[in-house]
Amino acid sequence: MKHSIFTVALLCLLLGSPVRAEQYQVVTEEWAPYNYLENNQLTGMSTEIVRGIMALTGDNFEVVLLPSMRGIRESKTRPKTIIYSLFRTAEREPLYKWVGPIVEESIYPYQLANAQPPVNSLEQLLHAPRITTRQAGLIPDILQARGFNNLQRIATESRQLYRLLLAGRTDIIVGDTAAGVAYYSRQLNIAPGTLRQIPVEIYRSSLYIAFSRDCDDKLVAAWADALEQLRHSGELARIQDRYSQRIGQ
Repeated sequence: MKHSIFTVALLCLLLGSPVRAEQYQVVTEEWAPYNYLENNQLTGMSTEIVRGIMALTGDNFEVVLLPSMRGIRESKTRPKTIIYSLFRTAEREPLYKWVGPIVEESIYPYQLANAQPPVNSLEQLLHAPRITTRQAGLIPDILQARGFNNLQRIATESRQLYRLLLAGRTDIIVGDTAAGVAYYSRQLNIAPGTLRQIPVEIYRSSLYIAFSRDCDDKLVAAWADALEQLRHSGELARIQDRYSQRIGQ
């Protein structure tokens, strides 16, 4: 009898919610100001929102920073994976269960403010000598699909884009939102007025939290409810404002 009670207790322990919770993993990439490392700690606007959601739902899932394409691969191949700061596209729509939006953003190209001639149209962009993007991701894929044959898909992370532009090793860079450009300009001590936003919107969409298709619908609904709580309480706006203030410093 004692052995049977012990066996049942052990099974309950193994099948209980703490073990199930540990099966879930949250992943994201380095993409400031939404998710990035600062003093070896993962932070950022979206990271704070995700942690705020988990505080409300009582979840304590591991959050892992991965290279962009590896994170996407994990979300498609690893069971019970949550990825955040993901653009919601028609191609991605059936691959995930979605919670959001977190924030709506646009991507524009940038060149040096003193570059001649200044680029102001899509036609000029298509014929620019060099446009540099990150090696992989949604933006370089979009540009490639639109017929840009002048792409250098060589940057391994965002900071490299700005260093290449400042060093004269490229003419135009594409990859960050205006908030991201402001963040990296501050990080790299790029003086105000050094960079010029080219008035051609490459992409506009909202950032979401995406759940692999095998994630429990109850969990997805709980996160959606928690996000709405953050929105209605004003905490979502406070987080966004806090990072806007940091960017403007």
